Amino acid sequence: MTQYRLFGTTGVRVSPLTLGAMNFGRRGNPDHDEGVRIIHRALDEGINVVDTADVYSQGESEEIVGKALDGGRRDDVFLATKFHGQVGEDVNHFGNSRRWIFQEVERSLRRLRTDWIDLYQVHRPEPDTDFDETLGALSDLVHQGKIRYIGTSTFPAPAIVEGQWIAQRRGRERVVSEQPPYSILARGVEREVLPVAQRYGLAVIPWSPLAGGWLSGRYHRGLTEPISLRAGRQPGRFDPALPANAAKLVAVEQLADLAEQAGLSLIHLAIGFVLRHPAVTSAIIGPRTLEHLDSQLGAAKVTLTDDVLDRIDEIVAPGTTLNPADAGYQPPELADPTRRRRPVS
Repeated sequence: MTQYRLFGTTGVRVSPLTLGAMNFGRRGNPDHDEGVRIIHRALDEGINVVDTADVYSQGESEEIVGKALDGGRRDDVFLATKFHGQVGEDVNHFGNSRRWIFQEVERSLRRLRTDWIDLYQVHRPEPDTDFDETLGALSDLVHQGKIRYIGTSTFPAPAIVEGQWIAQRRGRERVVSEQPPYSILARGVEREVLPVAQRYGLAVIPWSPLAGGWLSGRYHRGLTEPISLRAGRQPGRFDPALPANAAKLVAVEQLADLAEQAGLSLIHLAIGFVLRHPAVTSAIIGPRTLEHLDSQLGAAKVTLTDDVLDRIDEIVAPGTTLNPADAGYQPPELADPTRRRRPVS
């Protein structure tokens, strides 16, 4: 029987695993019927949270989720989606502005075949948009009944605190959740993001607990070619020739040995590790096939012992992200040199 967890301080109860839909559509599995079957299977197994985004296959993922929930299953699902990324060609079909939020929520509602979204998440920070503008627009959508709750994804700790401050001081609806990258290989959020989320009572729904597939059992030492479908889009995360990824391969081999000693699959070890953190509410799994789903479902029943967790800490130190590219977000102050250099007069 599924042991449901409280979603922050909302009173909503959610399954410890969330079904992520990033791999549904032409950038993952283009078979809509199989996507529907995966969603139905997950719901039948007790998962009651489905997470997608407008940018996943440019809306196709949302369409597949909408098909799966149409016909009587919508009311029992805590449905989450996101906005921020570029959708289409228009220069303003992007970001966190009131104008774009009001346009895109309507499109997401149509694709999802629903009248409301349970959790509408800001997919990434947007330094050029006042966060108060974003929260003001999202608060209006809450008041209109089009969304129930506001969340963020891959926000640094200061931005999370800023959101709480804005809600309190300016009378906005409060952000109730954060969706950070978190896995054994990417533990940077343990330093500030997870403690801040706990401090403010936020639900935490980490993405990529399998580190983009590195902890799926497919990667091994001696690998010379990327094997992920995402390698062409994110070579910095998946090219095994890069030193940071070579370090991940060493860690993966040690973790595979540890999983075998513990009588677990590497997948269950990886997801079980994320679920053991007291800040974590529900870990997002992102299967591309039914076989992937079956390999991950049982992880919610795994409880890692302290001895196993201690050994994981030895392999990858707490608070450490082996490859900075796995952090999911680089502040523009680091990515853009012009933000660090005073113009020459």
